[in-house]
Amino acid sequence: MVYRAIGIMSGSSLDGMDIACVELEEIAGKWRYQVMAAGCMPYTPEWLEKLRDAVHLPAREYLLLHSAYGHYIGQQVNAFIEEHGLAYQAGLVASHGHTTFHMPPHMTGQLGCGAAIAAETGLPVVSDLRAVDLAFGGQGAPIVPMGEKLLLGDYEYFLNLGGIANISRNGKGAYIAFDVCPANRVLNMLAAEQGLAYDAGGALAAAGTTDPALLSKLNSLSYYDQPYPKSLANDFGTDVLFPMLKAHFGMATPDAAHEPLHLDARSTNHALRTYVEHIAQQIRRALVRVLAASGEASAGGARMLVTGGGAFNEFLVSRIRALTEPLGLETVVPEPGLCNYKEALIMAFLGVLRWREEPTVLSSVTGASKDSIGGALWKGL
Repeated sequence: MVYRAIGIMSGSSLDGMDIACVELEEIAGKWRYQVMAAGCMPYTPEWLEKLRDAVHLPAREYLLLHSAYGHYIGQQVNAFIEEHGLAYQAGLVASHGHTTFHMPPHMTGQLGCGAAIAAETGLPVVSDLRAVDLAFGGQGAPIVPMGEKLLLGDYEYFLNLGGIANISRNGKGAYIAFDVCPANRVLNMLAAEQGLAYDAGGALAAAGTTDPALLSKLNSLSYYDQPYPKSLANDFGTDVLFPMLKAHFGMATPDAAHEPLHLDARSTNHALRTYVEHIAQQIRRALVRVLAASGEASAGGARMLVTGGGAFNEFLVSRIRALTEPLGLETVVPEPGLCNYKEALIMAFLGVLRWREEPTVLSSVTGASKDSIGGALWKGL
């Protein structure tokens, strides 16, 4: 049977809302996909501020934003459908929402009310994809491994360089995946010190110098010693790592009592270079741990698919490649469409699995007591 679904992903790096309309078909137990249309809807300054500050809102205002953002998502879906001539073609919308709070195994929060999306689009909507896994004691993250396993099975390793870097292994035994460290969210915050949305190609980082003492402090944080399954909330990057970088490289302003530390251009380069090295070293460390758990000393020439916005950071990818090739791993950066829209593609697929009442979350990834069928289903008509 052929399904056409729209998947929506808003990443923690806040670079926009990714939308993909995907045709999916199962043939003899194997899935094929074709992306019919995809795009990124940039956030206005107003929505950037609302989403960035959502964690500080009182409960009533937070729920009002949850509803308003759901209506906004629905309106963006309608505009996407009109722009790409998809009227009456997509039969389902699957929305990840925008993660605010993530405190497994107690709760996770993604803004974007599914009922509001359904009301705007008139289409069935799947949302709240992580909640059931947490109820079964899991981390609720990473959320994409089921899609990687069933849609992208030609690769054994997957590395997503989004706001948070996460890694997956589709090995002979249990599927393994976990959050490695904050990535683009911290890099983008550092670039913003120079008025930039991001460090294009990693050029600023490449011009900097790694600070060994700070790198050692970053690498010694307790999260990195925790066993997997494990996952990260956005605030580990924004409230822990970024302040460490600012405190180390920042310069006091003339009115230091009222103004935060700032980074000049040279300090920004050094901070970016140090943090790129931190990401690359933690990815290597994570891979060594995964190999050791399987009793392997080398990946034996296996391929690792690298996606997410960080896949376009050529300097970051070069450092990851330099540290992981000695492990016997080939790093593959795919065509730009898959780099940009892999998560939106997989959200569409998870929505179809939920519609079919088939598992969407792997307990071997999240640590839950069982695999689960995640997602609340809302019908607009």
